Amino acid sequence: MANVQYYDVILKPVVTEKSMNAMAERKYTFYVHPEANKTMIKEAVEKMFDGAKVAKVNTMNIQGKKRRRGMVVGRTAAAKKAIVQLTEDSADIKIFEGL
Repeated sequence: MANVQYYDVILKPVVTEKSMNAMAERKYTFYVHPEANKTMIKEAVEKMFDGAKVAKVNTMNIQGKKRRRGMVVGRTAAAKKAIVQLTEDSADIKIFEGL
């Protein structure tokens, strides 16, 4: 496994209607490094966002979609998503405010 630091784990937030609705339940969705595991994701969220305490982490691997250009068939890049559930006494994550 590659040497992945905590600031390399979280790539970007997922901003969709479904992920915005999940924020009411204190669940935040991020694209993460493909080799990151749940403990690495928990540690990264708690270090990057002040006052955030993670209750649990769910991860999923997203396969790339099929795309065609003429007769050539290929795939887009695969990705990994993580849904992070915060505890009740945790502070909110500031990057999602105002969206």
